[in-house]
Amino acid sequence: MMHLSRRTLLQSLLAATALSAWSGQAPAQTQQNGMPAPNPFRFEDVVRRARELSTAPFEANPSQLPEPLNRLSFDDYRDIRFRPDKALLASGNGPFRMQLFHLGFLYQRPVTVNIIRDGVPTPIPYQRELFDYGRNKIEKPLPVNLGFAGFRLHYPLNNPKVFDELIAFLGASYFRFLGRDQKYGLSARGLAIDVEGGEREEFPHFREFWIDMPKPESDRATVYALLDSPSVTGAYRFEIYPSGETTLDITATLFPRQRIENVGLAPLTSMFFEGENDRKPTDDYRLEIHDSDGLLMQSGAGEWIWRPLRNPTTKTISSFSDNNPRGFGLMQRDRVFENYQDLEAYYHQRPGYWVEPVGDWGEGWVELVELPTPDETHDNIVAYWQPARPYEPGQEVTFSYRLRAAAAIGDMHPGGKAINTFQTPPRASGSNGPSDRTHRRFIIDFAGGNLPYYFSSPEQVQLVPSTSAGQITNTFLMPNDHINGFRAAVDVKLEPGQSTDLRAFLRAGNRALTETWTYPWAVE
Repeated sequence: MMHLSRRTLLQSLLAATALSAWSGQAPAQTQQNGMPAPNPFRFEDVVRRARELSTAPFEANPSQLPEPLNRLSFDDYRDIRFRPDKALLASGNGPFRMQLFHLGFLYQRPVTVNIIRDGVPTPIPYQRELFDYGRNKIEKPLPVNLGFAGFRLHYPLNNPKVFDELIAFLGASYFRFLGRDQKYGLSARGLAIDVEGGEREEFPHFREFWIDMPKPESDRATVYALLDSPSVTGAYRFEIYPSGETTLDITATLFPRQRIENVGLAPLTSMFFEGENDRKPTDDYRLEIHDSDGLLMQSGAGEWIWRPLRNPTTKTISSFSDNNPRGFGLMQRDRVFENYQDLEAYYHQRPGYWVEPVGDWGEGWVELVELPTPDETHDNIVAYWQPARPYEPGQEVTFSYRLRAAAAIGDMHPGGKAINTFQTPPRASGSNGPSDRTHRRFIIDFAGGNLPYYFSSPEQVQLVPSTSAGQITNTFLMPNDHINGFRAAVDVKLEPGQSTDLRAFLRAGNRALTETWTYPWAVE
């Protein structure tokens, strides 16, 4: 005969309550003396929890996972899969389905996942029946309050009859999402802290999620999240709109536990190993390997700026000061398969993420951090908005932005775009002598916008270059009908040990025809 302990009984009741919520039967609520039902769960409840959490000490070391979850290898963890036939949210007859990620390997910190039905949040209990463990052997039962590593939502994104993965929340405050015909590449984060500090970087994590049960006719999913870290707590709301370029409307309220001088809002993380502007001495048949190839920004004054990404030899930080930026993002501008030749990674189908601030973001700067990477397996690019003023303990900070999985890069703005960047020594024609490392030629292809209009009168188009240091020794500009644009070149000379930021754009009269291309260069 099986003996039930009080803990076992409570866990069983919890599981039964949660499962009834999934199946579409709201848990029974006994009303005493005609008392009204509790108010529906809202974003304000998450804000309240974040505020209360900020007054408590941070739990730095979560309890160790039970055996064998605490020692799973990468291959062991990959062998644990959620069973698609157990997908959640189906009982609501809406267009979304949810799957859960198991704990283990890198994901040691449990996350609580709740479903909100009719305004009532119910935690999802752990059940081994939800997962296929492959060759892993789980001998002992695991507790129903074990938690999960994260979750993902599915939606008929590419085919009305197929539920494709739409968005995934997994690890720290990372999440990534897709539009139609896109493949996963870069990631977004809830918050970045001390990215400049290297080993001191702090990674806030989402410790609890609430997913609102979508209605049958719903065109969006709503997710709430509670953020926690040694320096800050926060409440997040994600309104997720699936489409050709899936869009997220994000609102966050932060409560600093301590002074934060280096905080990154709307952070994006990506990979750049090599491209036409930054070749590596590898024996790889692929010409380009990157999830993103440039930082695009629209300043508060309306200027569009394009900064090609690099894989530097040492950590490099670039800042673009602004007041109330209109947008920024890490983009995959090159979408020609032949430039990648990768039938597995599909780099040409990876989206860019475009951030559009909502409301007043004030003074600060877009910060771009580039790290050296020996291969394509490491994320080495980070971009975010850095407010000019530090956040102080006791302060309440609320900000909102729209995040879009951009595919139609040509539609970002109506002007010409810098689609290629090349470097070469500025040798004289026919010269085979050694190059001067202090002298460099930068070639920029501008295409699109109104540039084809000037093919019959190319003399009306002017190249406007500038350098923050050194000397521009020569320039040239010529039509390039292969790209429906113009090819520009800027020769720059620096002294040993100097560094510079180059800028260039095309104009006709007083009217800018293109975005501003910018690029750093140093003589080491």
